[in-house]
Amino acid sequence: MQDSELNDLIPEMQAWNNGAGIDPKGWISGSGSYELAIGYSLIFWPRFVLIDDYVLRHGATEESLREWDRATAGDHRSIEAVINHVHMADIHMNASEPTEAQLRYLGRILKQIHEVKLKADFPDRTFVVSFPDEPGLDLLHYELTFWQVRD
Repeated sequence: MQDSELNDLIPEMQAWNNGAGIDPKGWISGSGSYELAIGYSLIFWPRFVLIDDYVLRHGATEESLREWDRATAGDHRSIEAVINHVHMADIHMNASEPTEAQLRYLGRILKQIHEVKLKADFPDRTFVVSFPDEPGLDLLHYELTFWQVRD
């Protein structure tokens, strides 16, 4: 990724140092916090739970699983896909409106992370990690999800 692309994705960096700008490492150092870093670790290295034979995001409940089981007539793929989905635009609810480029960048990175983490945590299972990385979608449609491939 070129510096100009990073400047487009993180425009705030350009305003630092009286307009001279700052690099991403300096920007993180100057505007982040340890609390944010810990919180982001939960997004960028997700935790999963196993309920029955379903692999779900940490925080999913058996009650929610049962509700979706009834609603989908036991369609395992649909259940996992809906419980595991995350809208990129919902990561920061009180932030300024994200750009399409920002959401697509985050989605691509999180897709790769999920593929690696699911394989590490469940080496005996196969997953599909889905992210619609195409231009022109409604911002809410940039959504990451995953489900198990079953026989």
